[in-house]
Amino acid sequence: FTFIKPEPKLCRPDRDGLILTKSGIALLYNEETNNTYDVCLKLTREALTIQKLDVVCTSRSESQVNHRTVVLRRQATGGLGLSIKGGAEHNVPVVISKIFRDQVGKKVFYFTTVHLLRTAGDEVTITVRYLREVPSFLKLPLGSPGPSIDHSSVSSPLFDSGLHLNGNNTAPSPPSPSANEPKYEKRWLDAVSLPLLMARVSRYKAGTDRLRSNCFEVLTLDGASTNILQFCTATESTDWLQAISTNINDLTQENIKIINKYSSSDDQVWRHWGNIYKKKDSAGGRTCAFKFLALRGPYFYIFRSPPISAADWGQAETTYNLTEMLFKVHKLWMAEDCWLQARLYLGLEHSPEQQDNESLCFSILVGHGQSHTFRVELATDLAMWEKSFQRAVFLEVQRIRSKSYTCSSQGSILCFTIDFGSGFTCSNRTSEVILWRYKFSQLKGSSDDGKTRVKLLFKNAESRQIEMKELEFANLTAVLHCIHSFIAAKVASMDPLFKCSQSFLGNDMNS
Repeated sequence: FTFIKPEPKLCRPDRDGLILTKSGIALLYNEETNNTYDVCLKLTREALTIQKLDVVCTSRSESQVNHRTVVLRRQATGGLGLSIKGGAEHNVPVVISKIFRDQVGKKVFYFTTVHLLRTAGDEVTITVRYLREVPSFLKLPLGSPGPSIDHSSVSSPLFDSGLHLNGNNTAPSPPSPSANEPKYEKRWLDAVSLPLLMARVSRYKAGTDRLRSNCFEVLTLDGASTNILQFCTATESTDWLQAISTNINDLTQENIKIINKYSSSDDQVWRHWGNIYKKKDSAGGRTCAFKFLALRGPYFYIFRSPPISAADWGQAETTYNLTEMLFKVHKLWMAEDCWLQARLYLGLEHSPEQQDNESLCFSILVGHGQSHTFRVELATDLAMWEKSFQRAVFLEVQRIRSKSYTCSSQGSILCFTIDFGSGFTCSNRTSEVILWRYKFSQLKGSSDDGKTRVKLLFKNAESRQIEMKELEFANLTAVLHCIHSFIAAKVASMDPLFKCSQSFLGNDMNS
């Protein structure tokens, strides 16, 4: 047989620059069997197909198609005149190696078959069937030499057993060529096709922080997996990882558009959602589990599995208000070298801090000091999540315009309001009389006790003096995060680059 390894094909971008197709060779590693073999990967916009190399019959006579019952008469000097291969003990079927694979009957062990054929009577009736595909252990034609073995011992069941069944000590002569003899070719055959919609990619060993070297796996919504895909270099692995991730994200955005088409303006899914690792501490150390995150309307959702139906959105594991959360990227792991920064951002190079498992992570800080830590696969994913969160918070602030909290000061019950247009206002809860008001720009600092009390420092516009206001809240963390969200949205609304990227059409700028 001759086989020419296909050259990897370049990605074909669409008009928006998104990767649609890609093909190439990789190694597939099965952790259960510890086997590794070549596979051909074919990436399309909707699916990743894995092809395995096998031998197929390209020509045969019509009579070879159906089952055949054959009566063999034992010869006094030549035995049955056939050879067999395989056996259940080798996890392959027993076949007559001169024909094709897959005896129609039940699983039989190799030596059992040899014994049955040797001790049968003068006539043996067997049923055989010809199949289109031929297993890899039949790649060698009948009579071809196998691996080096001790010829004084029994032959390997994966090679011809004619010496046993012919009843003599000489190998049979190779068959004469015939026009009706089947011809074989090595071909890449589709083994599995994985849909990419809501699929996820992982470079980490399941449930751990251990990063695989030049490896990753793709898992689909229904749990199907590629097993472990291995590549020769980090660059090749990253190229495939980025290509698959790009197509997954592209399909995600299309799905979001469909959902938003049938949702109200206040219940839109914002920019990004997807499967992601959640890191948590346990008694045995740090463990990881996949979670499905979504930014929709005023909330941040954490699911155990992706929501498929409208009812599934009510089954979230946890839900948080966007304006009362804080998005935090772990560490400033980008190097000072601007070129290295670009390579890290594109996922072409690993960060040195990946060794401590803290890079490419972000945390969601929520009320009462609680937090959730998540990990992404690429720096581009981290940047996308940060931008998506900023946009979702900005749009939510624009939608609600103000947020009020009950608080107390010196025994009085007050109402503290954060307003996008006017800034900070504090009024009496009962009489609604305004006690004081400051713009966002007048807030010069703050301090808190980490529990319930906060001191806000404002600069008086007339006296230019710093005035301190001390307030007490039931959930201080949520209030502080909300203040941060409104100030960030105010700053973003005055940033020309942000306004351009968000198609922002201007708002009240007089505060």
